[in-house]
Amino acid sequence: MDAAFWRKYQSILLKHKIPSGSAEWYTRWVKSFEKALPDVPLHLRTREDVQAYLDSLVRRNRYQDWQLSQVNEALRILFGECFVVSWARPWPIFVNREGVIGNKDGTFQDDPNWDGVEIRIPGVFDRVRTVLRTLHYAYRTEQSYIEWVCRFLNFGGLNDPHDLGPEKVREYLEYLATVRGVSASTQRQALNAIVFLYDKVLGRPLGDIGPYKRPKRPQRLPVVLTRNETEMVLKEMTGIYALMAGLLYGSGLRLMECVRLRVKDVDFEKQQILVRDAKGAKDRVTVLPEKYLQKLKGHLDRVKEQHEQDLAQGYGAVYLWPSIERKYKNIAGEWGWQYVFPAKNLSVDPRSGQVRRHHINEGSLQKAFKQAIRKSGISKDASCHTLRHSFATHLLEMGYDIRTVQELLGHADVSTTMIYTHVLNRPGIGVKSPADIPFKPFKSIS
Repeated sequence: MDAAFWRKYQSILLKHKIPSGSAEWYTRWVKSFEKALPDVPLHLRTREDVQAYLDSLVRRNRYQDWQLSQVNEALRILFGECFVVSWARPWPIFVNREGVIGNKDGTFQDDPNWDGVEIRIPGVFDRVRTVLRTLHYAYRTEQSYIEWVCRFLNFGGLNDPHDLGPEKVREYLEYLATVRGVSASTQRQALNAIVFLYDKVLGRPLGDIGPYKRPKRPQRLPVVLTRNETEMVLKEMTGIYALMAGLLYGSGLRLMECVRLRVKDVDFEKQQILVRDAKGAKDRVTVLPEKYLQKLKGHLDRVKEQHEQDLAQGYGAVYLWPSIERKYKNIAGEWGWQYVFPAKNLSVDPRSGQVRRHHINEGSLQKAFKQAIRKSGISKDASCHTLRHSFATHLLEMGYDIRTVQELLGHADVSTTMIYTHVLNRPGIGVKSPADIPFKPFKSIS
């Protein structure tokens, strides 16, 4: 390949915000792949050639997982965006050992924390993805369902799913409960994914799989911070994470509701936040705390400047639901649809391949909150969701009725909200401990 080609490849890496040090290695891997088949030009190579090269790297047992992933990504960019060959989108090549992307130690047993997503059973996962996207399932649901389908097929000996019936499904669910020791919700998620595979993808509903062992669903009270503890934690946070944590507590938002918040859904005049497409595909209105009004306005001024720079560089479009994007062609670049908390860097949409500025990664906020908990010296096992629990509990302590709190939290059933009455400082019945009542000895009449 000539120098012009490598300049083109480097420019594509730059578009993806690949650091210069990593970009050098991306180029080295492509050149190594070029040398592997000197008689075949790069642009004429096939999917099988790429897979064989990746398999050869795995067999050498010299490279770590992150290096294999780097090679995979380098070749994906080469064929998907440099040569734009028909077979490269969606990218069908997988770094594998014995046909599976496995654990770091090279094992492939079923594991709830396993990150593998593909088994080489032709067509199954492409069909699962297609149906999930046709039905507009969330991207995370897509990832989760594909992983569970992969684990189930791995458990079934990598057989075709048509050969695995209700008995195998029941056996797998019991294996999860008794051997893997998963929670009730994890087992239920696995079942949902498998039912989706048979019902929606294969067109063969499982029907009744019979009774199976289920983990006991624990009855736990939420962790709640006191007013003083909440202030201590929020004071330990700085910058954008302090603002986001303030909204989690002040508005009772869930973590992803805050992360996915759009500019148009913040009403400064009414001091309200409209939470769109929340849990259960429901919208709701909650309060915008006056304490954070000016901070949020200043933050949005900076975000708007960044958005205008993106537009000037040919970017600026944000992710929208497919139906909205089809109906309103240019709406994705409008200011109102932008994320309130955008990411620092542009990224590639894993579905469409478009370069966009997505919302901030929720893991960054979770990490900042954990650090604030440690710095404040609080021993409670608190997370970002604890701020939502604290919001509800403190409102009830202030005397607001439970129906109001239910509406602000977006609970479908008031019984869900009722759990916060059990963590109040003074439960509704006002029971006083006998240990706090002075003991008066009984005097006998002589």
